[in-house]
Amino acid sequence: MSYALLKTLHIGFVVSWFAGLFYLPRLFVNLAMAETDAERTRLLLMAHKLFRFMTPLAVLAALFGVWLMFSTGFSGGWLHAKLALVAVLIGYHAGCGRLLAAFDAGRNRHGHRWYRVFNEIPVLVMFVVIYLVVAKPF
Repeated sequence: MSYALLKTLHIGFVVSWFAGLFYLPRLFVNLAMAETDAERTRLLLMAHKLFRFMTPLAVLAALFGVWLMFSTGFSGGWLHAKLALVAVLIGYHAGCGRLLAAFDAGRNRHGHRWYRVFNEIPVLVMFVVIYLVVAKPF
């Protein structure tokens, strides 16, 4: 596979995965504020469908990233920092799955304000990762 195609696939799956990482916690905000059973049921359905959709995207983003890394070689501290942040994002994704399961079981322990802050984590990580990849500062 050509380098350009490999990189395109990696970036495309990363962007798609991030769409889910941005929207799922927003659904959690709405779930935390839901006032009726019908609203809660609808939001839970949306959240489950989104989580099932974004998980394969995360796997494909990681697989193409590993393929890209092995095809170009390991080099630079920036790559190690990026990989550490990718591990944080994978943990965030898994944490979203646990939060969704808690909502499903009626065991949500957080208010909508907590979820609003939680929702900003992938945005911050994304900007740091972009900087690391573009600038390669170390």
